[in-house]
Amino acid sequence: MNLASLISSFSLTQKRVGLLCNQTAFVFDKKQYLIELLAEHNILSAVFVPEHGLFAELQDQEPLENTNVYHFWKGIDFISLYGRDEQSLKTAPALLEALDVIIVDIQDVGCRYFTYLTTLAYLFETLTRCQHPPHVWVIDRPSPAGRQVEGSMITKTFSSFIGHEGLPHRHGLSLGEIALWLKHHYRGSFSLDLLPYPIDEYFMQILPSPNFPSLQTATLYSGQCLFEATTLSEGRGTTRPFEIIGAPFLKWDILKNIKHDFENFTADLPWVNYILRPLQFIPTFHKHANELCGGFQIHLAPSQSNHSLLSSLILLRICNEYIPNLWRQGAYEKGNTKTALEILVGDADLLDFVNGKVALSVIVEYLKQTENEWITGSKSISNAALFSVLT
Repeated sequence: MNLASLISSFSLTQKRVGLLCNQTAFVFDKKQYLIELLAEHNILSAVFVPEHGLFAELQDQEPLENTNVYHFWKGIDFISLYGRDEQSLKTAPALLEALDVIIVDIQDVGCRYFTYLTTLAYLFETLTRCQHPPHVWVIDRPSPAGRQVEGSMITKTFSSFIGHEGLPHRHGLSLGEIALWLKHHYRGSFSLDLLPYPIDEYFMQILPSPNFPSLQTATLYSGQCLFEATTLSEGRGTTRPFEIIGAPFLKWDILKNIKHDFENFTADLPWVNYILRPLQFIPTFHKHANELCGGFQIHLAPSQSNHSLLSSLILLRICNEYIPNLWRQGAYEKGNTKTALEILVGDADLLDFVNGKVALSVIVEYLKQTENEWITGSKSISNAALFSVLT
């Protein structure tokens, strides 16, 4: 079944439809948002809006409180799933039971820090508590980070809204496969079906969030997102978020030392192909806004494999040796008292590594083990051809 026939079948039976989406739910061959197509058939009752807002107009951790801004679609409830408190992240079972169908059409980027995955997980958790849950259809979008797996599966100790329990840093699954995994995780009894993403040639032409401009971002995000846990800019406020890092206090001599040590540390690692290019930049917002920063742009060696998480963990470790008070202090996410470093790294052994307490060889073997565990376990659910570059 394709999307058009699915909508027609709902229309014939007067289904009450809910939609979890943002601006990525644009049907290119129809030249319309999926919201519009469903609204034209008078079957769309509710739209659930994740972090960043419907059009990715809000920055990270900025609450969406006024859904009246989406006034151009009349008679549809727009429900924020990212307000000011932890309770706003979930919807009530009664609201879901008023629907016959929920369609999920949103672009994931392949990493557990991207909060749309947790929003979907919370939706599934609520569905398991419904006496009469709606049928779920997921548009099975591919992951822009591909099939490569990186990292370790986060435990309950470190899990949060930016790290759902059981997921590795980079999971390698499509949105539909993640949905199957989440249903299995929550032991859901609700009906779930997948629809293929309809137009592959338009894949990732719409920004899934305000600081995710390209497929290049997806190849670095699993590692470079960890720099959110530091006092350095991770590139927000530039045209290359998660590719550029830096701060006003990073002078040229420090950059040279970091670059030198990084190249020496990784010289014999075929899975690390970060090329650090020193530069200066001025972020227009976020950390160090309107200040001249010294730092690096990260480039990838063409046609070579790269383990972005390991590359960034090594870079973090070296930066920590040269930069006092590197780690960002205080609570970072809603309903969680842990620091940004604890939540994002999400693993005691990896935390010890970035703090210089564990040898690189130990961490490489540890990552090989944890990645193969995820690949083996997720295959039993999704049959995806996942791989690790740590061979």
